[in-house]
Amino acid sequence: MIEILLIILLILVIVSIAIGIFKKPKIEVKSQLKDIETLMLKFDSTLERTEKSIKDEFQRNRLETNDISKTNRDELIKSLNTFREEFSKNVKEINELLRQKFGDFSRQQSEINTQTTDNVKAVKDSVEKQLKSIREDNTKQLDEIRKTVDEKLQKTLNERLSQSFETVGKQLQSVQEGLGEMKNLAADVGGLKKVLSNVKMRGGIGEIQLEMLLEQILAPDQYEANVKTRKNSSELVEFAIKLPGRDNSSSTVWLPIDAKFPKDIYEQLIEAYEVGDQDKVNIAKKNMEVTIRKMAKDISDKYLDPPNTTDFGIMFLPFEGIYAEIVRNVSLLDNLQRDFKIIVTGPTTLAAILNSLQMGFKTLAIEKRSSEVWQVLGAVKKEFENFEGMMGKAQNNIQTGLNQLDDVMGKRTRAIQRRLKSVEVLSDAEAKIMLPEITGPKLIIEDEETE
Repeated sequence: MIEILLIILLILVIVSIAIGIFKKPKIEVKSQLKDIETLMLKFDSTLERTEKSIKDEFQRNRLETNDISKTNRDELIKSLNTFREEFSKNVKEINELLRQKFGDFSRQQSEINTQTTDNVKAVKDSVEKQLKSIREDNTKQLDEIRKTVDEKLQKTLNERLSQSFETVGKQLQSVQEGLGEMKNLAADVGGLKKVLSNVKMRGGIGEIQLEMLLEQILAPDQYEANVKTRKNSSELVEFAIKLPGRDNSSSTVWLPIDAKFPKDIYEQLIEAYEVGDQDKVNIAKKNMEVTIRKMAKDISDKYLDPPNTTDFGIMFLPFEGIYAEIVRNVSLLDNLQRDFKIIVTGPTTLAAILNSLQMGFKTLAIEKRSSEVWQVLGAVKKEFENFEGMMGKAQNNIQTGLNQLDDVMGKRTRAIQRRLKSVEVLSDAEAKIMLPEITGPKLIIEDEETE
């Protein structure tokens, strides 16, 4: 930078000299040039000295700058080391303080957790005790209720079961008698064929067998004979079972049962089987199917009338052979149930159905009795609540009387004693003279007995 300034200064001097030369006369040019040359020499020497001085100054500045930089670096390093030591010391102190604070916090947290656990345990124990007490009280009350209900149910069930076993015994006896009669009847096959040859008597046999099954299994009030099940019709079904209504237990829904006995068609089928002619067998089966369909339609049209009756009826075939032949034709059974709502049964199948209905009747009776027992228990509970209220009132009245008695025996007695404090007490002899009735021997004896 200094060198640039010197060069600019030199240029300015030369320019000024040149301007002066051009303005002066030519005669003085040489002398002035000589002076300029002298000046130039002086200027060169001065310039050399100045340059040397500048270089020396720059050298000294460089050395001083290096010394200052080195000193600054040393001071900076020392400051950094001091700062590092102080920072490490502060960090260590902070870490120690944080460790101490965290330790204190951990101890406090542990104490809080312990205290909380103890409190929760105490609350849990208290709740468990209360729940245990409530559970025991509820269990006791439930046991009492269960005991009462069990006694009522046991008594009712014993009565019903005794009646049922008695009825079953009578029915079994009747069945045995009926089996004996059937064996005697089977001995006379010829007489039976003669009887079966009459159409009216043939239908009567089916009705008699159906009536026997109903008498053996059901109670007399559970079915009726010759029932008019269809409104605006004079047709009477042979037998109908009484079923309870859906909405009202007093209403009756009838299940019609009609006995059918297609003897002639069945004999033709048996003869075809014995001959072994397949065409005759097929024809006889077809005739049997047509006859059974006609009978099912007859029962459906005459006796089914929902909701006065069930939506299905029962066709009773009095012999298992005929029933087995019908059961072989599964499609026929499906068509009868789907088109005419008729179920075909034999003696064994009808007995099973009747037994199922009888069990349903018994279950319904038990349910009715159970509801009666619950009603009795509800009435007992209501009476017990009234009794409890009356006992509470009596307790309050007794407590009021006791309080009044304490008031009389305490405050009033002390008031009388205060009033009589100044009165002189008489001797026993004087008291007997003054109050002979109060101090008599009888009263003294009564006082001793009371004591």
